Amino acid sequence: MKYTIRKLRHPDDYAAVAPLLNLIWSEPTTAERLQEDEDKIPPGQLHYNEDGKLMGWDRPKWVAEDGNGQVVAYAIAWRAPWTEAGSLSHTLVVHPEVRGSGIGGALYAALLEWAMEVKASRLIDYMRESDDGSLAFAERRGYVKERHAFESVLDLGSLELDEELGASIGEAERSGIRFVTLADEPGEANERKLHELYKVTNADIPGYSGDYPWFEEWKKWSIDLPGVRPEWIHIAKDGDRYVGVVTLQHNDQTNAMYHEYTGVLPEYRGRRIALALKLLGVRSALASGAPYLRTHNDSKNGPMLHINRDLLGFRAEPGNYKMVREL
Repeated sequence: MKYTIRKLRHPDDYAAVAPLLNLIWSEPTTAERLQEDEDKIPPGQLHYNEDGKLMGWDRPKWVAEDGNGQVVAYAIAWRAPWTEAGSLSHTLVVHPEVRGSGIGGALYAALLEWAMEVKASRLIDYMRESDDGSLAFAERRGYVKERHAFESVLDLGSLELDEELGASIGEAERSGIRFVTLADEPGEANERKLHELYKVTNADIPGYSGDYPWFEEWKKWSIDLPGVRPEWIHIAKDGDRYVGVVTLQHNDQTNAMYHEYTGVLPEYRGRRIALALKLLGVRSALASGAPYLRTHNDSKNGPMLHINRDLLGFRAEPGNYKMVREL
């Protein structure tokens, strides 16, 4: 079939790109959300470290048009300033009706050419574990499975929580832990305490690599995300110290909630604080009228998987593989 590969036009193409991304993402997005994200990012500025590895940031995008001028495929390559040196992440999606026509291969070739030009040493994509066609496409091009992220969903409409689980909140409080939300404690000083909590706990997530965003960038991509509200950021405190957090994100299209982040400082683990925070998050999701709560966990994050699936009753859904190609 006839097709054309070209650079994405901002913002005109987002109306066609959002439905393509919704074919592969767990929670749907919109053209407006894609444009909002793009507006947060200054023009790309790549450079190289003393070892000659790619640094800096950029996010070029391409689309494929069919003979009628309809956008039928999309690709993006990106890295943030805190991404591991040399690495580029990317996403490529082709409409099911035109798969097998060569469009995916041509679009990937354009992405790969750019990656080689900027001297990337590693390409990373995340693919649904149930998408055999995409996994085969990647493996033919030298990608290997590096990690496995499990997806879990808690159906809130039929939820019946064990009373013993609910007691974990009171147990934590009797041990001296207080639970508040960011709405209770607004202001930059507390946001900076929360940033430090994220930074410390994020380092323990299995498979995490690279640096951590500085405060202004972290705020932009965490607590200032669309759908995140201060009252949905639950914080565990020991005195004035922030020791644990659960952050929820609401999706206007589905009315559902997503566990955007969960973390507890290492020295406070084993005291059921994470479970108490999770329960507070579930209460917030129930109060919002959300039909379900979704989350992802690395396959090697046993403690969090135990809380989600064994204690709270999240059901397993097809997750994602981290697919990596060394260049």
